[in-house]
Amino acid sequence: MTAVDSPQIIITETKAPPGLIRRLVAQRQAKIGIGLTAAVVLFALAGPLLLPLITGFTSTEFTGRPFRPDGLFGTDNLGRDVLSRFLDGGLRLLTYSALATLLGMALGVLAGMTAAYQGGRVDSLIMRSNDVLLALPSLVFALLAITVLGPEGWVLVAVIGITHAPRIARVTRSATVDVITEDFIRAAEMYAVPRWKILVQDVLPNITGPLMVELGLRMTYSIGAVASLSFLGLGMQPPTADWGLMINENRIALVVQPWGVILPVLAIAVLTVGINLITDSLARAAANSNVGATK
Repeated sequence: MTAVDSPQIIITETKAPPGLIRRLVAQRQAKIGIGLTAAVVLFALAGPLLLPLITGFTSTEFTGRPFRPDGLFGTDNLGRDVLSRFLDGGLRLLTYSALATLLGMALGVLAGMTAAYQGGRVDSLIMRSNDVLLALPSLVFALLAITVLGPEGWVLVAVIGITHAPRIARVTRSATVDVITEDFIRAAEMYAVPRWKILVQDVLPNITGPLMVELGLRMTYSIGAVASLSFLGLGMQPPTADWGLMINENRIALVVQPWGVILPVLAIAVLTVGINLITDSLARAAANSNVGATK
């Protein structure tokens, strides 16, 4: 009797695709962006602490005549040390920008997820309200609010955060609509899982990619908005050290003493470029999230 070989089952090992962060860090562009952003952030955080050791002056102390080449980078419009002002001026910009971005993300994500999941009249009401806010120019809204409430830090954060929310809500709603039709969402509804739990535990983790990209974009816009409002005299007020305010204070003597303008402009530009590089890399990583890694 001839032995018959039993059929062999060949099992192909499938590797799980790498996570979003790993795909991000693997990109050269992202590494450059992280390096640029980290350099400016660390400089802004350490600047106020290192200020007495590096310059020996405070950011509001008068050290000489205005627009003189005294010290490393000279003096500003009132005779204060430019380097001292620069070292002390980045932390507020980053703090207000980050808080405004987080506020906008919280409001926008909540509105977008609720609109997509509830549907019907709730969806229409939320999205039409979004359209009204989008129709109002952001700068006009900021000018109105700051004129009425005053140029306070919390006003800056609230105004910029509110202007971000409608755009974030649109992105969130679009991403949520694609997720709520999945079988695992229907299964959770069958077992009567509370809606807030479905949104937090099932929907939110599956829209992280688009939200991370939007977070980077909104952070860039927040930095520009805070710096622009300070430049216009509606943000941080003198004698506060701030990069946007420094540009406004020293622009009248750009040819004579350029460092009071060049330093903050360069820092804001490097930070913006770094965040944009990270955001572009995040978009690319999120777009490739569904590509299989079977080899």
